[in-house]
Amino acid sequence: MATIRDVATLAGVSAGTVSNVLNRPSYVRQETRDRVLAAIRQLDFVPDQGSRQFRPGRVRTLGLAIANLDNPFFVDVALGAEERCKELGVGVVICNSGYDPGREVQNLDLLVQSRVQGIIITPVDENSSRLELLRDRGVPMVFVDRVGDDRDCWSVVVDDVEGGRLGAQHLLDRGHRRLAFLGHPDRSPKVGARLSGARGALTGRPDATLELITSDSWTIEAGQSAARALAARAPAQRPTAVLCANDMLALGLEQQLLRDGIQVPGDVAVVGYDDLMWASAASVPLTTVRQPRQVLGRTAVDMIMELLAGPEGGAARRNHVVLQPELVTRESA
Repeated sequence: MATIRDVATLAGVSAGTVSNVLNRPSYVRQETRDRVLAAIRQLDFVPDQGSRQFRPGRVRTLGLAIANLDNPFFVDVALGAEERCKELGVGVVICNSGYDPGREVQNLDLLVQSRVQGIIITPVDENSSRLELLRDRGVPMVFVDRVGDDRDCWSVVVDDVEGGRLGAQHLLDRGHRRLAFLGHPDRSPKVGARLSGARGALTGRPDATLELITSDSWTIEAGQSAARALAARAPAQRPTAVLCANDMLALGLEQQLLRDGIQVPGDVAVVGYDDLMWASAASVPLTTVRQPRQVLGRTAVDMIMELLAGPEGGAARRNHVVLQPELVTRESA
C-alpha cells in the first residue's frame, strides 16, 4: 500500500504538505493541492487516519456546518439538530459559514481537525471541491435543504416545487389573476424550484399571469425595495398578489407596501415561505408556506447516525428524504 511519503515524493512536496491537503486544504495553494490530489489518485492512497476516524462505532460528536445563522430558517434547522443530538447523548459542534464559501472551507477543516464522527451541512456551495475531497476520504455527510436533485449524497430536503404550487394555488383560489413571484431563482436552486411550482399552478389557466420580480438577496430590505418599485407603478400595472421566496422578503414587502399606502391584502395580497415565528406577529399576519425546519435538523441527525451505523446496523438506509410543506393561511392573503 502507498504511504503518505510515497504521495509526497510523487507530488514533489513534503509529507506535511500532503497532511495539510488532507486535513487543512485551505492552508495550501490550489496548484499544490491539485498536484497532491493527482498523486493520491495515481497511487490509490487511503489515509490511515481517515479510516480510524470515520469508522462505524460509538458516536460522540457530530459537526454541523450552517450556511448562515443570520437567517432564522437555518437557526431553526440547527436547533432541531441540536435537540435531537441531546436526546441521543451526542455532542454537536456548530459552525456558521455566513454565506461565504471560503469560510465554509475553513469550517469544514475545523470540524475534521476536531475529529467529529460525521458532518451535517447546509452548504453555501454544494459543488465545492472540498466537499468532494471529504467524500473521497470517507467522511460521513448528510446534506440539508440546499442540495440539487442530481447530487449523489445522503440528504434531507423539502419539496419546494409543491411548496410553490401551494402558494400560487391559494392565490388563484382567492380570485387573483395577476400574480408575481419575488425571489432570485438564478442564484438558488431552491428558489427556482418554488418558482417552477408556482408556474405549474398556472398551467391550463390562460386567464392568469405570473410575473417574476427578481431580488438581490433573501432579506427584509430586499422585500422593501421590491415594494417601493411596485408602489411606483400605476395600480392597474401592479400584480394583485405576490408569492415571495421566503418570509423575510414577504415581511419587508408587506411592511413597505403599508407605509406607501397600499393595503394588504386589499390592494396586494402577500404570501411568504418558511413560516418563521415572526410571520404570525406581522402587522398583517402573514399567509405562508410552512417548512418543517426543526424536523429537517432532527431528520439529518437520525440519517447520519444511520449512516455511521454501517450495513450491520440493520437500519432502513434512507439516503434521500423529502419532507412536505404546508400552507398556513392568515390575513395577508
